[in-house]
Amino acid sequence: MADSLLLLQTKRGLGRSTWKRARKARPQLILSRRPRRRLGTLLRWCGRRRLRRRLLQAQAAGANWQGGSCPESRAAAAGRPKTATPSPPPSPTPDEDPAEGGSATLPIPPLRPAGPGRALLLLPLEQGFTFSGMCRVTCLYGQVQVFGFTISQGQPSQDVFSTYTHSRLTVNAVHYSMPEKSKKEMKREARTLLKPHLNQDDRCWLMKNFSPLCSIVMLENLKTSTVNFIISHPGLSYIFVQESRTFQINSEYFALRSVGIKKEKKKNGLRLTESALSALEELVNVSCEEVDGCPVILVCGSQDVGKSTFNRYLINQLLNSISCVDYLECDLGQTEFTPPGCISLLNITEPILGPPFTHQRTPQKMVYYGKAACKNNYENYIDIIKYVFSSYKRESPLIVNTMGWVTDKGLLLLIDLIRLLSPSHVVQFSSSRSKYMPNLTPDYVDDMDGLYTKSKSKVRNRGFQLTEFAESLEFADEDKESPLMFTGHKLMCVQSDFAFRKTPRNRESHNRILRDLAVLGYLGQLQPPVPKPLCPLHGLTPYQVPFNAVALRILHADVAPTHILYAVNASWVGLCKILDDVRGYADGPILLAQTPICDCLGFGICRGIDMEKRLYHILTPVPPEELRNVNCLLVGAISVPQCVLKGQRGLEGTIPYVTTDYNLKLPGASEKIGARETEVTYQERPHPKPKFYRKVN
Repeated sequence: MADSLLLLQTKRGLGRSTWKRARKARPQLILSRRPRRRLGTLLRWCGRRRLRRRLLQAQAAGANWQGGSCPESRAAAAGRPKTATPSPPPSPTPDEDPAEGGSATLPIPPLRPAGPGRALLLLPLEQGFTFSGMCRVTCLYGQVQVFGFTISQGQPSQDVFSTYTHSRLTVNAVHYSMPEKSKKEMKREARTLLKPHLNQDDRCWLMKNFSPLCSIVMLENLKTSTVNFIISHPGLSYIFVQESRTFQINSEYFALRSVGIKKEKKKNGLRLTESALSALEELVNVSCEEVDGCPVILVCGSQDVGKSTFNRYLINQLLNSISCVDYLECDLGQTEFTPPGCISLLNITEPILGPPFTHQRTPQKMVYYGKAACKNNYENYIDIIKYVFSSYKRESPLIVNTMGWVTDKGLLLLIDLIRLLSPSHVVQFSSSRSKYMPNLTPDYVDDMDGLYTKSKSKVRNRGFQLTEFAESLEFADEDKESPLMFTGHKLMCVQSDFAFRKTPRNRESHNRILRDLAVLGYLGQLQPPVPKPLCPLHGLTPYQVPFNAVALRILHADVAPTHILYAVNASWVGLCKILDDVRGYADGPILLAQTPICDCLGFGICRGIDMEKRLYHILTPVPPEELRNVNCLLVGAISVPQCVLKGQRGLEGTIPYVTTDYNLKLPGASEKIGARETEVTYQERPHPKPKFYRKVN
């Protein structure tokens, strides 16, 4: 080893052939993956770092490179023949990722193609495989965990979506209990389980690399109509897989490419802090062992600290032990299961293995607020949460997601929510890069005035007396008979360490993209199932809705009655059900004077308005049996994504609803939030029958 260090200092004095022989004489230290890379390049910062790591590994193996001595004498080394077999390279440390330069006898994890669009993954115990893209994961033998959800052999396959908009997901092999068996018996059992799924060559390869307590996973190519619809729009194909230069074109590369995924470095995967893991473990134990009732878990914190990621992971962990989890969405801007601008209550029975735009679902109760933030209309926001929360039946644990606005009035609003919902646990996220937020202990919440509630002096058992603010809640009969006491919650502080790329400058742009993706994910339900081709939105048949069958209301602005139809045309509309009977009007449109708090059954696009027949043309994935209950259309600030209007294929001439002749100086033509970056702007055209409208017979 000392000779190797001497070569570093005398490189310039050696010839090319001498330098090659010197490199061959030290097989234990491979200073570079590229044999033609010169040593001068290696002396960069990364090269010196890698060299130091290799030298430390050699020292751990027994070579004292600092003192210039080796376990064996130099005379013995000199007498060794040139053709002697080199000693095996040192094994990588547990924290070292083989993809980042570690050396191993087999690639970790071993991977092999298993036919078109399929790949076999052999995961040793406590090893992981981080990837980007989407695939179907089937555990053939053993047990693996993805995003907190455990998949065991014999369980159904799971669709996994690992995107570049969020942390990449990892398939981890976890420990599973097995009766005491020899390695030969384990192999025999595994071979029997794999026989229905794999051919003989694949089974032989797996048995050759088999190790006790390993897991065998099948990765299959996955195509969904929703994802196909999203990536069909220009600029959105990068979300799942990004092509990059690679220097390792081998069977593993082609196998992953046929599946539709790409191997990623371990550092790009999801990493949870110790405080987050401790909180998850405690919450799962409490939810599974709760005797007095189901826990209500409220998650709060500033923006971009990992609240949504924590909620998904917690839901998946809970679904490993219980059958369902309730979820109350109070974040208007970044909703999890619905398009933005909604407050909803859902009953989750399936794992969440992807970002929000891959799992849009129908809520148990939903109200359309109409905006991505509740500023300047806090009272309506609180009233909607009370209305939705009244449907919670207390039969399963409830997870409450809150907004990232925790300063000034946002903090006071959060205190009101804690008093209203009376959570048993409050998980408070903080980060070194986030704004200061006081610890929401029971004493702090009790002594602070909220936006609409006043502080109350402590009573017995550290409880809050039932205030008039919460008296409007509808409780079950057995709960009404017993005296209500809002007991103090348990505060769980979690330190976040997410390496996010958002900054105050690009946060709004990034959030707007995520909101557009959620809308596209919802509209993807209109597409026919795979393998049928995609159908453009203007090629789908809309529903005809008479003017006198539904009432109209603009949520986010005051619009003159003569301009209501202009605002509704080509807009994102909430399909709602109000208690008032709107039938009996001979003509229309019917306008509401006040904003109702009512159930929202789904969403759609008003594709056109027929003034002659007095019909709205609504494009929506809501089934017809639900549409019979719709009697109100609500229009808010959530708009149809620009890529939908701009990317209408198969049209000739001017694109409907898109114009370049637009005067931004007119009052109301532009907004403070979101600057227009291009000259092409989007306008609701006043003509009642644009090209986008397709007459329905």
